[in-house]
Amino acid sequence: MNTTPLRVQPRLNAEIPTALDQLPPVLARIYAARGVQHPDELELSLKQLLPAQDLLGLPAALDRLELALDQQQQILIVGDFDADGATSTALMMLALRDMGAQVDFLVPDRFKYGYGLTPEIVELAIANGQPDVIVTVDNGISSHAGVERAHLANIDVIITDHHLTSKQPPNACAVVNPNQPNCGFASKALAGVGVAFYLLAALATRRKQAGKPTSRLTDYLDLVALGTVADVAPLDRNNRILVAQGVRRINLRQCRAGVLALLAVARREPEQLTAQDLGFVLGPRINAAGRMDNMRIGIQCLIAESLAEAESLAQQLEQLNQQRRRVEAEMKQSALDLLAQRSLFEVQGIEDQQATVSLLPHAIVLYEPSWHQGVIGIVAGRLKEQFHRPSIVFAPSDSSCEVLKGSARSIAGVHVRDAIEQVAEQYQGMITHFGGHAMAAGLTLPAQHLEQFQQAFNQIVSAHAPELFEPVLLVDGELSAEEFSLDFAQRLAAAGPWGQAFPTPLFQGEFQVLEHRWLQDKHLKLMLRHPKGGQWLEALMFNAHQHIWPSEIRRIWLVYQVDVNSFRGESRVQLMVQHAEVRV
Repeated sequence: MNTTPLRVQPRLNAEIPTALDQLPPVLARIYAARGVQHPDELELSLKQLLPAQDLLGLPAALDRLELALDQQQQILIVGDFDADGATSTALMMLALRDMGAQVDFLVPDRFKYGYGLTPEIVELAIANGQPDVIVTVDNGISSHAGVERAHLANIDVIITDHHLTSKQPPNACAVVNPNQPNCGFASKALAGVGVAFYLLAALATRRKQAGKPTSRLTDYLDLVALGTVADVAPLDRNNRILVAQGVRRINLRQCRAGVLALLAVARREPEQLTAQDLGFVLGPRINAAGRMDNMRIGIQCLIAESLAEAESLAQQLEQLNQQRRRVEAEMKQSALDLLAQRSLFEVQGIEDQQATVSLLPHAIVLYEPSWHQGVIGIVAGRLKEQFHRPSIVFAPSDSSCEVLKGSARSIAGVHVRDAIEQVAEQYQGMITHFGGHAMAAGLTLPAQHLEQFQQAFNQIVSAHAPELFEPVLLVDGELSAEEFSLDFAQRLAAAGPWGQAFPTPLFQGEFQVLEHRWLQDKHLKLMLRHPKGGQWLEALMFNAHQHIWPSEIRRIWLVYQVDVNSFRGESRVQLMVQHAEVRV
């Protein structure tokens, strides 16, 4: 029984396009609610991808890489320290090696050098053996100073990025970013790995036509799918093509040894992997390297040539992920304690009280000197999910605690990067660095400005419409008793890929409760029956908080996903409960 105040409303009130009439009615309304107008939009073959030539800056980038390849110049890939950056770096390394490049990579230690191509990173690159060309992946669009430092050392810079910017791009040799001003590429949703894929695919085609050593980029679509989903990139049609093709290759085990090794430590079978698993199973293990240590381990796992090498690295990533989980749990509890100490809550049991959310400010901004810089983004996300408020969590950038680094997560309708930019414009000099997306951003500021930032940020966020701060579950209607079949559940799973901006279908309905029991005193397992009959249905609700449930449950109203639970060769329908209300 989820007691957090929320509204449940249908995704779609408009009529379903007649072109979708050929589909089963449930699928037709699901697709229509996600903006699909014609069955042709569901064709996810690679030939349907948007053309690369629409990317601004692509010709200049191709020319410079061709020159580097032909003259055996040294290329250095400078990546980011998350899963998108890791997959982008691995993709660049593998494809350029195929083409005969002299190439290496450098990932900044986030705790020493911060984000992007900074002058310090360029200095490090020079000290390690000066490259002729630096190629950024998943970063660089705001790295003006770093590009200038590279120019002074006669190093050409090619920027590949996808982050938003309100300024003109740096004066690089080439900038490839669909979100830069005047870029005509129709999709603005590419992740960093998607941008790298487009550049490399165009380069591979050019070299193939010239009879030069090339690369088959389709071999690396598992990396593209992983980075895209892990970065929570919106799954528009173009990204759904990339993700669907990558997932298919993993299902067939036609993927990197590192991906297979990561699945093994997570005890998941490649044949059963879904797009959502990329974000919830593989992504966190790759991200753990950048959060707790250095992303080099994650990249090395993804480019490992043998399964034995990949397995050793995957075990290291698993250990880092376990460490990350422990730190995350401690930090989240500390954050909840901070909120309670500020008298934001009148009662104990923060997670379970309906009154608490109304006591919160419109934005949550928290800081604690002991917090781990690598985990603040996850904790911000947890707070955002629990309280449905834009949340920013800060940690000190070093032991002096004079400079703070913050990670922000937001809710639909509140563009967090733009809100941070408004603060920066209103208070010149308060924020030293910032960047990101609508739903996630990062920033740096002197500790002395934290309280002023907190007030200014909350003021900007609170100007948004009040209804944005009420959690809403958008549902795809109800299902008949006949639709709870394994065939329907499997068709639904295959109808994706589901993810950001193309969400997994949610249904609502009332059921009879035949049995219920608790797992580990916090997860609720239910055996249900549809009011109009049919088979017994198994349902599972995680973190249901046993103490707030009545001892006897006869009827229950649920918001749920339909899943396929496969175990020891047997598959059956399982409902994954997102919200529940006991009916008397």
